[in-house]
Amino acid sequence: MKIFCVGRNYIDHAKELGNAVPEEPVIFMKPKSALLQTNTPFYYPAFTNELHYEVEIVLRICKNGRSIQENAASQFYNAYSLGIDFTARDIQGELKKKGLPWEKAKAWDNSAFISNKFVELNEANLKSPILFSLKQNEKIVQSGNTKDMIFSFNQIVSHISMYFSLNIGDLVYTGTPAGVGECLPGDKLEGFIGEEAFFNLDIK
Repeated sequence: MKIFCVGRNYIDHAKELGNAVPEEPVIFMKPKSALLQTNTPFYYPAFTNELHYEVEIVLRICKNGRSIQENAASQFYNAYSLGIDFTARDIQGELKKKGLPWEKAKAWDNSAFISNKFVELNEANLKSPILFSLKQNEKIVQSGNTKDMIFSFNQIVSHISMYFSLNIGDLVYTGTPAGVGECLPGDKLEGFIGEEAFFNLDIK
């Protein structure tokens, strides 16, 4: 199982971090060990002093494929959920200054959280925009709408498949909207798709 992530896929988020708006999907990966297992506590990592949340819609790959055309890409994912791409922002900042890879800031153990609830995709809802949000200590800190993505689900899946084989069970984090910010031990993070609660996560 592979975890693919898309950076800077919402214009306002790219701007809030001072990044250029990309001309093609910015892809990075997390190892399987980054996935926080269901019912496992999330502990604030000791190596960072600036942990950030980034809420994202996550696609579930349902079919093996490579070099997938954009107009056929929807055949390769069949459900979506809600997750958090945790980022050690202080470490990422130092790595970016030096022109180094992001892995230490993005791909550490338990840095990828995902709800255990999925929405199955079908012809009726495949093209509908998805509204999602994140609350921190009962206050909304991020609100997103997939219609505002720079690159669509199909564009993302097609682009990834030009470089990597997609396999059943792979996950694709499709990017975070504006509003990313710091979280601390004792914080409670709640994720919603529409009005439906998808997760409650305590930072320990």
